Amino acid sequence: MTRGSTIARGAKLSFIERISYGFGDFGYSLPYNAVGAFLLYYYTVVAKMPAAAVGTIFLTARLFDAAVDMGVGVLVDKTRTRWGQARPYILFTAVPYSLVFIMIFMVPDWGEYGKLAWAFVSFNLLGILMSFGSIPYTALLPMMTPDTGERLKLSSMRSIGTSISVIMGTAATMPLVSLFGGGDEQKGFLCVALLFAALSLIALLSLFRNCHERHERAEAPDFPILPAVRDMLRNRAWLVAFVFTLLYFVRFGAMISVTAFFAIDVLRKPWMISFMLPAISGMLLLSAFIAPPILSRTGIRAGCVGALLVSIGLFALLPWLEAAPFAFLAVYFTASITTSLTITAIFTMIAEAVDFHELLFGVRYEGLLSAGVSLATKIGMAVGSAAIAYCLAWASYSPDAVSEEARSVIRWSYYGWPILLLTLQLICILFWPMGRANKPHGETAEYDQLDYVSAQS
Repeated sequence: MTRGSTIARGAKLSFIERISYGFGDFGYSLPYNAVGAFLLYYYTVVAKMPAAAVGTIFLTARLFDAAVDMGVGVLVDKTRTRWGQARPYILFTAVPYSLVFIMIFMVPDWGEYGKLAWAFVSFNLLGILMSFGSIPYTALLPMMTPDTGERLKLSSMRSIGTSISVIMGTAATMPLVSLFGGGDEQKGFLCVALLFAALSLIALLSLFRNCHERHERAEAPDFPILPAVRDMLRNRAWLVAFVFTLLYFVRFGAMISVTAFFAIDVLRKPWMISFMLPAISGMLLLSAFIAPPILSRTGIRAGCVGALLVSIGLFALLPWLEAAPFAFLAVYFTASITTSLTITAIFTMIAEAVDFHELLFGVRYEGLLSAGVSLATKIGMAVGSAAIAYCLAWASYSPDAVSEEARSVIRWSYYGWPILLLTLQLICILFWPMGRANKPHGETAEYDQLDYVSAQS
């Protein structure tokens, strides 16, 4: 493939295939978002574990995932089965992933060290199984179709699946904990884990059954790993997608971890949790419909720049609205919509980075490139969550007697981190090497000539 060529438009995907692909993200994200939003609370308040130790578990577990993710990516690229390259991993990890999620909320009363050991093992297992399922899932998108328009539709459906998982995993979790637990939060969290695990399993099995790989691989399954990783690091589209995704999920992990503390201890309005947590990415449900036409017209780079500029301005306005909760929520919801546009862009950026890799090096390596971006997701979540846990420990946070110093740290964490990370995302996306996101008639992305030349060098 030479510069300026296009990949032929693939067959149109059926609605069942698109919705099954989108709800695959629901299957992976529902347990993961519930863990991200409430595991810090569950471990420190319900299971009575020290916040600093919990933060260390979050961070070390995700750093361990670095080797696992890259290994899974290579395995996907080397896999050839009657089910394809990616689909067998989705099938065989679905049940273990659901069971380990339940295990996370079954912390036994084994004393402090026993609890921490259980938390470390179960949280690591969830991350490993997430790697073996979600990386093939991400790699599946460019295998399903080479058509950029169809990819945007799949990304849109994935955004819908993500948003519904966030709404359920955040807004519904605490009401369901109260309903099922009857005042016993340990029992309530376990019952919610059982329910969410069942829904996740159904979504993942539907993903395997209804989605198929159509893009045939030309290269042999055996390839040298180190040169492949070297070429991946030379792919500017992949580097931008990796850093952009990392920054997004550092912010995401920090915000879903700190929101409950912010609403309870700073705003002193616990009822706002059920509105604020879903809005962090729950507005994806709306942005999933508006993002594809916007990004098709503006391109990934210009569309994300506009969304990030608006988001930074809105987050800077929020501290002045703390005394007016409904005005606060209105501005917050608007900021959440604009930031959600960028996650739809991320899903398409990953697929386009695979095409760009083929343009530069003549090979695709969907698994390896998807693994790198999946790694950014999990490291970002871990760093964001761990940062909040360390901030709470540094401020000597105690749920029974919250000091003014702790409230100040929580307030700064809630506003300062998002503005900083959104600004860094803005700088990052300026280096995206592609022009328009979608050419007329469903052809693939066109590459800016200057960017292509610089990427080759």
